[in-house]
Amino acid sequence: MRYVLGIDLGTSSLTGIVMNQNGQVVAERSSDYSLSSPQSGFSEQNPADWIAACDQVLTELVATFPSLKENLAGISFSGQMHSLVVLGEEKQPIYPAILWNDVRTSKQCQEIMANFGEELLQITKNIALEGFTLPKILWLQENEPKVWGKVRHLMLPKDYLSFYFTDQLVTDYSDAAGTLLLDVEKRQWSREILEQFKIDSAILPKLVAATDQVGVMKSSLTEKFGFTQPVKIFAGGADNACGALGAGLVNEDAALISIGTSGVFSSFEKNIQDYQGKLHFFNHVIPNSYYSMGVTLAAGNSLSWFKDSFAKEESFSELLKDIGEIPAGSEGLLFAPYIVGERTPHFDSQIRGSFIGIDTRHQRDHFARAVLEGITFSLKDSQLLMEETKNKAFKEMISVGGGAKNPEWLQMQADIFNAKIKSLVVEQGPGAGACMIAAIGCGWGQLSEIVTTFVNYQERVFFPNEEKVAKYAEVYTIWQKVYQATKDISSSLLQLSK
Repeated sequence: MRYVLGIDLGTSSLTGIVMNQNGQVVAERSSDYSLSSPQSGFSEQNPADWIAACDQVLTELVATFPSLKENLAGISFSGQMHSLVVLGEEKQPIYPAILWNDVRTSKQCQEIMANFGEELLQITKNIALEGFTLPKILWLQENEPKVWGKVRHLMLPKDYLSFYFTDQLVTDYSDAAGTLLLDVEKRQWSREILEQFKIDSAILPKLVAATDQVGVMKSSLTEKFGFTQPVKIFAGGADNACGALGAGLVNEDAALISIGTSGVFSSFEKNIQDYQGKLHFFNHVIPNSYYSMGVTLAAGNSLSWFKDSFAKEESFSELLKDIGEIPAGSEGLLFAPYIVGERTPHFDSQIRGSFIGIDTRHQRDHFARAVLEGITFSLKDSQLLMEETKNKAFKEMISVGGGAKNPEWLQMQADIFNAKIKSLVVEQGPGAGACMIAAIGCGWGQLSEIVTTFVNYQERVFFPNEEKVAKYAEVYTIWQKVYQATKDISSSLLQLSK
């Protein structure tokens, strides 16, 4: 039996997942690393910590699963998007990696949109936000000119791992799309953007497809980890794209609901769509395809905040065990999950969360259900943007993350989205997508065959209840008014609290 390894480089840890040719997970290991915030709004990491974590994970996997030494066929990667890695003359990092969740670049984003916003949207299909790579580059140019003068290579996190294994400087289209430097439709670095912002194309990595083989593992590493045969290395992709592949989102009739700390509503796109910057739009790891996504900044984070504040000693299952007794709409109680601002569709860092409609009949279970409903309503905003633009409704949705762990929440999703909801038997996230990329690269099958083999869904699916669909449609119409009603209040309170 042959195996593939998917390495997912996340914000707080690196995870390695080994899958066999039957699509079964046979081994998994993780290693944590720290995040540095030297100033308010800064979020940085040392790329050397990623390498150390990767070494630890590989060492442990080989030790616990020795068959890998002879039978590991290929490795691919999934990684946090947008984060900036800069290398100098010796191809070593010369500045800490500036991460996707770093918000130091508000000034640069404003300048980009003021001076080049229409052109940027036309070329990249996205607007400039603090998370993207281009504003980080401009910040480095302006605030660290000596460092910028020494930069010889720009990279993204997962590509730094690929470089570690092969000495090749490459990135795939899905990760490149998150830099705001890629012409999404032409699939090439944009000459217009590079000229506008004085970026030399020579420092950018070579563009390849996610399933392209970029090399084989260096002999020094095969000896270090004890591999007895060549191990192929494949480019891999951005974490959201890999997560979509790992969940089986490979056609336009379905959507993916992913609820972690933030929430993502994404859909597969065969052709270019014009969302006018209201949604993110990126190249996919699936060749000649795209995906769109809307983001709720505090999805699972809203539920975690509620539990920690009002039920700290209880588990999530205990907190939510009686929400099924509360009617749809929580008897007039609404929650807006804007506790850290909001992304889609408002792009507002000043808005804050709220409970609205509280009266004396509302008990803790009402509040708990209202939190889940508010999170789901926020993701429905993205659903409507996609469906209205494409003029079609999604037939089914795949739910992953925290929202797939509670049957009541899954039924709530079916009723609010008015679609069939299914979930995965084994949820491995972006790491599974990286394994599937390696499997395709190794020639184990075409995309459709790999998806059939590697992705399995729970037998139980959740269908919309017509009565609750109608009720939620009424409640959602009211909920949509909360943002405008509280926007100015939130901003005033925020200024008062500074």
